[in-house]
Amino acid sequence: MGLPAMNIIFTAAAIDSVRRSDRGAIGMIVKDAVPETNPVTIHKVSDIPGTLSESVQEQVRLALKGYVSAPSKVVLYVLESEAEDYTDALDYFSIYKVNWICCPTAETDGQAQAVATWVKEQREARNKVKVVLPNTAADCEGVVNYTTETASIGDDIYTTEEFCSRIAGVLAGTPLTQGATFAVLEDVTDCEKLSRSELDTAIDAGKFVLYYDGEKVKVARAVNSMTTVQKGKSESWKKIKVVETMDMIYDDLILLAEDNYIGKYLNTFDNKCLLLSAIRAYLTEMERVGAVQDCVVDFDVETIREYIVTNKGVSREVAEAMPDQEVKKQYTDEKVFLAATMTISDVMEDITLQITV
Repeated sequence: MGLPAMNIIFTAAAIDSVRRSDRGAIGMIVKDAVPETNPVTIHKVSDIPGTLSESVQEQVRLALKGYVSAPSKVVLYVLESEAEDYTDALDYFSIYKVNWICCPTAETDGQAQAVATWVKEQREARNKVKVVLPNTAADCEGVVNYTTETASIGDDIYTTEEFCSRIAGVLAGTPLTQGATFAVLEDVTDCEKLSRSELDTAIDAGKFVLYYDGEKVKVARAVNSMTTVQKGKSESWKKIKVVETMDMIYDDLILLAEDNYIGKYLNTFDNKCLLLSAIRAYLTEMERVGAVQDCVVDFDVETIREYIVTNKGVSREVAEAMPDQEVKKQYTDEKVFLAATMTISDVMEDITLQITV
C-alpha cells in the first residue's frame, strides 16, 4: 500500500501547488509605530490596522491589488522608526515562509543592498525567497531590480521605491500558467517614458521596467536582475516565470520528502523506488498543467558508481563494468542519489510572423 499512498500525496501536492501559485504571499518591511501584534497578517484591505500611518496603509493597499488575482496575504513586519537596519524583520522572514518581499523605504533607509545580500544567502540556504528592490543591480535570480522612476495612479505619483509594493503584488498575483510580461496595470495612468532602445537596454541590464504603449501602462518584460550566467545556470534563469516554477518544485519536493519519507523508510532499493515513483507522480502532474516538459527522473547511476568506489570498497574497474541496473541496487548507506532533467515552460513573449503577399 506504500506506493499508491506516496503517489497520492505527491500528486495532490502538485495540484495544490498549482492552485497556490495563483496567490503568492508577500512579506513587507516598513518603519512605523510598532503594533501590539507584530508582524500583522493582512488578507484584504479591511484587515489593515487603522493604527498604521496612512503611507504604510497605502503601501499595503498597493500590494494587495495583485494582477490576475490578489496575493494570498501580506505579512507586514513593522520596525521602529529609529531602527538602524532590517535585521529583526529579515530574521523573521528567514524562518516564516513568504514568496516575495518588498521594502517601501529600502532606498531611503540605505538597506537595499543589505536585503539583496540577505536574499542571495537565503536562497543558498534553501529558503527560495525573492524580493523586489529599487535600483539594485544584484545580478541574482531572486532579486527583481525595479527601476521605473515614476508611476502615477490618478493624481498620485509614486517613486521607484514606493512602487515596489505594487510590483510585488503583480508578481505574487501571477499564476504558474502565465507570466508578468506585458501585464497591464489597469490602475496605473502614467509612468516614466522610455524609448524602445532604452527599454531594450534596460531589460538587457536586468532591470524590471514599466512602459506606456500609447494607451495603457504595462510591464515591459518580466526579468530579474541576473545578468551573469554562472555555472549550473542558463539564460532562462533571467526570467521571473521560470525561477518561480523552479522554486516551487524545489520547495515542494523537499517538504514532501521530509514530511513523508526521510527517517520513515529503510534505505533499501525497493523503498528508493517508492520515492522515485512518488517524485515521478508529482512531476507528471506538473507536466499535465504545462508547468514543465520532457521530465525524466531516475537513479543517478554515475554518482552511485563513484560512491561505491569511494565508500564501499568496490574497485573502479568492477564499478565501471557493473550494469546500470545492478548499480542502482547498490547499498548507499543513508544516501539516495537521484537525477532529473526537465524543461521549465516559459510563456510566449517573442512572436515572429512571416507574411507573404
